[in-house]
Parts: sequence; structure tokens; C-alpha cells
Amino acid sequence: MPGIYRADHIGSLLRPRELLDARTGHAAGSTSAAQLKELEDRCILQALELQRGCGVQVLSDGEYRRGDFRTELANALEGMEPGDVPLSWRGPQSAGFASGGGGVASPPVWVIGGPLRRRQRITAHESGFLLENANGPCKVTMPSPGFMGSRCYRKGVSDQHYAGVADAVRDMAAIVREEIIALIDEGVPYIQLDAPGYTAFVDDAQREQMRANGDDPDALFAEIVEADNSCFEGLRRDGLILAVHLCRGNNRSHWLSEGSYEAIAERLFNTLDVDAFLLEYDNERSGGFEPLRFVPRGKTVVLGLITTKQGYMESVDRLRRRIEEASRYVPMEDLAISPQCGFASVDAGNAISWDDQRRKLELVAQTARAAWG
Repeated sequence: MPGIYRADHIGSLLRPRELLDARTGHAAGSTSAAQLKELEDRCILQALELQRGCGVQVLSDGEYRRGDFRTELANALEGMEPGDVPLSWRGPQSAGFASGGGGVASPPVWVIGGPLRRRQRITAHESGFLLENANGPCKVTMPSPGFMGSRCYRKGVSDQHYAGVADAVRDMAAIVREEIIALIDEGVPYIQLDAPGYTAFVDDAQREQMRANGDDPDALFAEIVEADNSCFEGLRRDGLILAVHLCRGNNRSHWLSEGSYEAIAERLFNTLDVDAFLLEYDNERSGGFEPLRFVPRGKTVVLGLITTKQGYMESVDRLRRRIEEASRYVPMEDLAISPQCGFASVDAGNAISWDDQRRKLELVAQTARAAWG
């Protein structure tokens, strides 16, 4: 069985301003690809040093080579086209969002506009540098094919090539599975699929919207679970962690979904052939720990107890009490702690400071030491 990293984190980190400016310059043609890569390399080395200094036990490259957590998968596939799909984000009023709280925002998205085929590796340009420079356990993240395939499927466009969501996510899952196998062969010890789409199925308003679109939420959920599971099936092995991360949306401190895991817990936890579930649990939007009773013994639950959406600091005592509450459903030896999501799922990042980010990573490590020694 793989080890457990008690002090974990989701993957993305706040981007340095110079990196954001360089990416803008590259898009405009004023910064070369070589100049951008050189800066990415330098910033990633700094991000690795930050993580080591904070005491987290598994390192990422901060997703510094990406525009957001989805871009590398979208860019690696033929058949993906730019799209404009409004999403009902919730949260404080801020730049880029409609007035009155979250409102409706349209961040860059893609739609499935043709047969899905792999044109290049998804993460090879990230994994090699990370393995060479992490000097310890590291993780590579990707969006789950169930999330990307279902979110990017649009009736009137995608159905010209795929009769339904199940057909599209099946093709995407086969491509992601190939990437996972390649990462395993390279020696990446921790591979994580980010699957925020699952929490749409715990949100009553989103379930109603699915029905209004002519979809059966329970059938759609089953199709997505089947696709994601096909990525992992038969690949678990000693020394490797295969993981899935669930959150309720994470875009500039806004979110999409609300609700307990209860509605999906039994099927999700008992179907996905993974070693670890990284679960958002930073506030009441996530519900209680009761759904964890469905997690099979021996699988790790990484409790996302520390918010990345706001800068306030949780107390170690409060976090320990919450871990103890969760241990009524999952044994302490199968638990770990992390932030609830990344610090910058999109490159603009959440509404927190660099110092907030550092202190929250330190808090993850401090709480892990207090809870598990």
C-alpha cells in the first residue's frame, strides 16, 4: 500500500505577477516561448522551496505552466473548441463577476466540437521538471475526464460527433488513462484527478437544471463515475497514490455548488478504484462528516478543512476537533489534512495574499504534526 501524506495540498498556488504578465505577453507575441518557459522554471523552483519551507509532505509545481487547472487537457486534444458557457458562480461581488454577489460569469471554457483524439501528452512538459527538482514526493494533477467530458458536452454541437455524454467521456477517459500510465512509467508517485463536477449532483438547483436540459441526473452521474473509474482500474500498485479531489468550484474565491456528499457518497466512494479522496470540508456548504461512513477501510480521506477562499486563519485546536469528529466515521490512521482546494484553480487566483497562502500551508503541516505526531 502507498504511504499517507498527512500534510497534503491540492496542487495550484498563487502565480507570481511576473509570471502572469509573461503569459499575457506570450499571448500577445511580445514574450517568446523560450522566455516564458525560463520564467516558469524559475517560479516553479521558488514554489517548491516555499512548500518545503512550510512543511507540506508532497509537492506540486503550483500548476504554473497552466492558464487554469483544465488547460493542459484541453490543449492536448483534437476536437476541443473555445466556447462561451455561462456558469452561475456564487460568492462576494468582485471584478469579472456580475453584480449582486457571484452572479453569472463566463470564464474561458471549451466545448467538444469534434471527435476527441490525443495530439500530444497532457503533462509531459510538467512531470519531467517536477521529478528532477522536487527532491522528494510530488504530485501531478489533471481534470477528470468525467468532469471535462460532461462539462464540455453541448447539445447542438457535441451531439454531431457523440450521441451522448457517455460516449464523449468514454473517449476522453481512454486518453487520460494513457497519460496516467505514462506518468506511472516515469515514476510520478502521486497522480490526482480533479473532479469538481461531482458536487453538481449534490446541489438541488443544479440537479433541476439538468432535468430542464433533458438529462437524468442519476444516470448522468453513473456515466461520469464509470468514465473516471476506467482511468484507474487495475493501475493501483505499491508506492503509488491514485487520488480524486472533489470541491464545489473554486474561481477567484467563488463557488458553484452547495450540499452534503450524502447523495453521492455510497456509489462514489465504493466505485472509484483510488487510494485517496481529497474532500472539501472548510465550511457548512460541504455538510457533515456522516457520508464518510461509506469510505472503504484502507482508503485515505484527506480532509480539506482549511479554506483557500479567504485569508482568515483557522486555529489548530479547532482543526484538531474537526479531525476527531471525522474519525468517528474514518479511522485516524486513514485520515490526512489539506486546504479545501487550490489557491489558484484559475491563474488569477483566489482573493488571498501571498502571506495568507504561506501561513495556510504552514497550518496544514502544524495541524498534521499535532494530530498524528
